[in-house]
Amino acid sequence: MPCEIGEGHGASADTYSVFCHSVALCHGLSSGGRLRACLWARGVFLPRGTSWIWFSAPSALPRPRAFLLAEDWFLAPRNGVVGDAQYSAIEYLFTPFLRELKQLPMRIDISKAIKKTSERILDAFVDSVFQFVDQPTLPSQINFGPVEEIGEAVKVNCIEGEIPIDFPEGVYIRNGPNPLFGALNSTVSMFGRSSETWIEGEGMLHAVYFTKDSHGNWSVSYKNRYVESETFKIEKERNRPSFLPAIEGDSPAILAAYLLNQLRFGKVNKYISNTNIFEHSGKIYTIAENHIPQEIDISTLRTLDNWDVNGTWDRPFTSHPKRAPGTGELVIMGVDAREPFFVLGIISADGKKLAHKVDLKFKRSSICHEIGVTEKYNIIIDCPLTLDIDRLVKGGPLIKYEKEGYARIGVMPRYGDAYSIKWFEVEPHCTFHIFNCFDDGDEVVVRGCRALGSIIPGPDLGLNKFEWFSRGFKPISASEESVYHSKEDGLFFSRSYEWTLNMETGVVEERNLTGTEFAMEFPMINNNFTGLQNKYGYSQVVDSIASSSCGLSKFGRLAKLHFDEQDSKISKRENDSGEMIKVDYHILGENYFCSGAAFVSRNGGSEEDDGWIVSFVHNEDTNISQVHIIETQKFDGHPIAKIALPQRVPYGFHGTFIPKPT
Repeated sequence: MPCEIGEGHGASADTYSVFCHSVALCHGLSSGGRLRACLWARGVFLPRGTSWIWFSAPSALPRPRAFLLAEDWFLAPRNGVVGDAQYSAIEYLFTPFLRELKQLPMRIDISKAIKKTSERILDAFVDSVFQFVDQPTLPSQINFGPVEEIGEAVKVNCIEGEIPIDFPEGVYIRNGPNPLFGALNSTVSMFGRSSETWIEGEGMLHAVYFTKDSHGNWSVSYKNRYVESETFKIEKERNRPSFLPAIEGDSPAILAAYLLNQLRFGKVNKYISNTNIFEHSGKIYTIAENHIPQEIDISTLRTLDNWDVNGTWDRPFTSHPKRAPGTGELVIMGVDAREPFFVLGIISADGKKLAHKVDLKFKRSSICHEIGVTEKYNIIIDCPLTLDIDRLVKGGPLIKYEKEGYARIGVMPRYGDAYSIKWFEVEPHCTFHIFNCFDDGDEVVVRGCRALGSIIPGPDLGLNKFEWFSRGFKPISASEESVYHSKEDGLFFSRSYEWTLNMETGVVEERNLTGTEFAMEFPMINNNFTGLQNKYGYSQVVDSIASSSCGLSKFGRLAKLHFDEQDSKISKRENDSGEMIKVDYHILGENYFCSGAAFVSRNGGSEEDDGWIVSFVHNEDTNISQVHIIETQKFDGHPIAKIALPQRVPYGFHGTFIPKPT
């Protein structure tokens, strides 16, 4: 028979609470106060007036899914439906403080001595129950692997070609994941498996410095360094993986990771800061959208302070903030797993003040990776890629692309609110990145890279991860209908796309801008035209065959898009939605792949496309990494300069060029 433990309830003399299987925290429980004291020692508070039941019969719930406190004991709330085999016992254990889980940080108010004891006990539990394992790496994935910090900046002497005399002095810098302990990790435990996803891994900056002497002679140097976030410092001090993966995996394992990470470190997951790097008001920041930005000293790459806009921004921060044309204000957003799901902010041009902050009243937590701006509006792309803790508790994935879900684009006056947004329903899709947005009379034009599915976070539970990624990267046919019905083939194939939103009639027109020969991602423009009507865009081009065989994105070309010119070479069969635009391609060569490409404006240039594309390029045959400088007005020609770097640079995410202040 079970015995009740709570206020005013006793427990049988042989009732034991055992943690870490063999570590007894509380023997001979006699009251609810003793139970609270037991759990309080590990930093968990139970609300008063709650009755709990200790079960000794493991058949009451499916044993592999129970939150075991000992070999034959587990804990469930008195009002739980304990006989229902479809629910994990973890859900019962979490019910009394699930609200607290959503309102992190949880309440931890204990003395230093007891806190130290609690930390040791929790560490002992994690060490005994969770096994960290490195995720396997294929030979074709070698350059996704991490590198060491190089130390002081190294002068580069091996330059093929010449750096143009009117190329600006400055720093070309790129962010990307670089796992601290050699590989992405998974954990295996009695709760199941949880894994770090391909977008995780501690952020590392790779910087190339361009300087000229008084005679106009170029000097180039290279440096790399980790972004030292709070969680990076925790794991570096411990010198071992410590945070349990908390995005992808079995629901009980993810919930256990959330709870244990929070209890041990005060954070549910790592702050990786590995996605982008941007400048505002003369300061440089790194960012990944699960946290706020970290300021960086651009000359040393040393991590400085977190940037919370003088304490006024207390939630995640988009990886792609946008500078508003005309005012120089920075438009940001923050997406969270708990309400409010989507908050938009505007930071003053000097970076000192949060001038506007508003909850947009989303009914779901949509993972919106990038925000757009025009001269008058903020542009919000709401796709059915969602983050849902309730779904996780019920046994589903934390992050999921809902194929049957809705998609919409919102047009919001710069200082508007949730009720001032004009929403346009659009075809379901997944768009992570935007080329640009601009006003055109009564219409707003939005251009981005659109796919039919999401590469994040990964396959549904039970599916082969490598096979799923490989099928998703496959080339697609001209008919998107065939792609949709194939379920998995070509789901990540992203095409340049345009939405034209009529603010007067509410009508939206959609069309593909490019065909099905090549997939495009990581779009960029001349940033002087952000929010303004522009003629050119650039992107990295996916090598679908190499990506499919590797199971990760590889980019074998660069593209220049002429938005105002039609491509007469596109066949009528492939021209499925209006005229395709002209595209020039820069081919890198066999087994050469790029990352972090950025546009650099020519000093004194008058044309929008007067400048260069700079990109990190890796030769997989020689294992040598370079920086290529490509003239954008002669885009299909050879690079005008190739700069060989002193060490390999892994494939990463976004790059930018920061000119030397004048």
